Amino acid sequence: MPHNVSLINTIAAGLGLALIFGFLATKLRLPALVGYLLAGVVIGPFTPGFVADAAIAAQLAEIGVMLLMFGVGLHFSLDDLLSVRKIALPGAVVQMVVATLMGMGLALWWGWGMGPALVFGISLSVASTVVLLRALESLGILDSFTGRVAVGWLVVEDLAMVLVLVLLPPLAGVFGGTQPAGNDTSIWQTLGLTLLQVGGFVALMLVVGRRLFPWVLWQVTRTGSRELFTLCVVAAAVSIAFASAALFGVSFALGAFFAGMVLRESEFSHRAAEESLPLRDAFAVLFFVSVGMLFDPSVLVERPLQVLAVVAIILLGKSLAAALLVIALRYPLNTALTVSASLAQIGEFSFILVGLGAALGLLPPEGQSLVLAGALISIAVNPLLFKAIAPVQGFLRARSAFVRHLEARDDPLAELPTATEERFLSRQVVLVGYGRVGRRIAQALTNAQQPFVVAEQNREIVERLREQGIPAVYGDAADPAVLVQAHVARARMLVIATPDAMAARPMIDTARTLNPGIEVAVRSHNEEEAQRLRDDGAGHVFLGEAELAEAMVRHVMARAEPGR
Repeated sequence: MPHNVSLINTIAAGLGLALIFGFLATKLRLPALVGYLLAGVVIGPFTPGFVADAAIAAQLAEIGVMLLMFGVGLHFSLDDLLSVRKIALPGAVVQMVVATLMGMGLALWWGWGMGPALVFGISLSVASTVVLLRALESLGILDSFTGRVAVGWLVVEDLAMVLVLVLLPPLAGVFGGTQPAGNDTSIWQTLGLTLLQVGGFVALMLVVGRRLFPWVLWQVTRTGSRELFTLCVVAAAVSIAFASAALFGVSFALGAFFAGMVLRESEFSHRAAEESLPLRDAFAVLFFVSVGMLFDPSVLVERPLQVLAVVAIILLGKSLAAALLVIALRYPLNTALTVSASLAQIGEFSFILVGLGAALGLLPPEGQSLVLAGALISIAVNPLLFKAIAPVQGFLRARSAFVRHLEARDDPLAELPTATEERFLSRQVVLVGYGRVGRRIAQALTNAQQPFVVAEQNREIVERLREQGIPAVYGDAADPAVLVQAHVARARMLVIATPDAMAARPMIDTARTLNPGIEVAVRSHNEEEAQRLRDDGAGHVFLGEAELAEAMVRHVMARAEPGR
């Protein structure tokens, strides 16, 4: 067959087999992405039969990474990133160091040198943003505080990996690689240049991009052409990502992420996210297929114990380190478990690093196979870990006095100050969540002089509210102790303004157990979710599209009255 149709062959075989194996996986009650990975194994070079073009598959997967990161940026503002900096920055740095040391220790025990051990350890320390996004979106918690923490954590990891990938070539000779060792001056110059490039790119996007790209999107929207709008969105995602890599040396993924962040300033960001969703989904499938193509199944037979050790570091070592860090920073158990599940996998940056390490003579051939095996297994298992969060959380709280002690420890932000006025603690409104929706509700309550108490998982927000004289309690409101501290037993209404509707049920149960007559108002994102909450007697459920339509209808009918 002519070579000029290899792109068509790769797309057709990849998507076709992904559909078949994904369908079979869901029938077996496994995550669909397990089927996508198996499809890649089938058309990869290590299994008999048709072999797809791996180079083309890798480039298609890179486009998928760009579009997915662009989608994250559309939902993740700079304020969101800064709001989680106190947990994401130290957490990501310490977790990467711990995971790297674990991987290095394992490699040194196998008899590898210091250079290969370092590359191997770093490759196990960074999680896949693509896998994380798919998991958070499927759970509907991408916009929640816990989701923002997980995404912010991985953004910090991505920034760190950009530095690693730039600094590795000049340092290769120092660690025994094939590249000549650079002197101290060249190393420090490289580090300084890299920091300047990344800083320059971020500054350019935040200062110029936040004004320029929303304006361009508005000009395209005025044409009334849906095709041009979709083209503008996709072109912005891909071209900005490419330009950031070519001009500033940052990764495609990071460039696309910041492209989405600046376009979020446009009033059409929601439409942009919807228009790019089909492409994001299709190319995300190709990403997982390309990962499967890199996997050599023979490593499972030839080095089973080494594969198990690698998987143990990824699934247990990283997860445990992350969970302990989050708890040490005084965040709730749910946040700790969600972040630990988010990091229990490795992905695209790991593949790039091991490829560069092998090219520099810093990684033995079996190293790449072990990393890919760990990636494939951890990506396949990751959705199951997210499903296990709620059962594990309930089990730990019910069976472990130590866990209950941690959650009930003496934390000044976890209870209202004794100086809180009595008027705030009688017939008050308990407002769960102080995000974009919660802030508007709080402002309306303040204007109406209606007392309220905020329950929020972000420590920085709770500290800021208390500085402003607003009663606030830190913690996960799904935990009964948090609502008790908010004096829900004496409240007139519980308002749940967080986007995580699944967590609303335990909040409502607690509130009605302590206060049977309390009114409840809940925010929901889709009709199916809203109907389930209504069926469970959740009170008044507000669905975004429905409330917008009702408000528009009221406006139209009022303006259409006779005589106007």
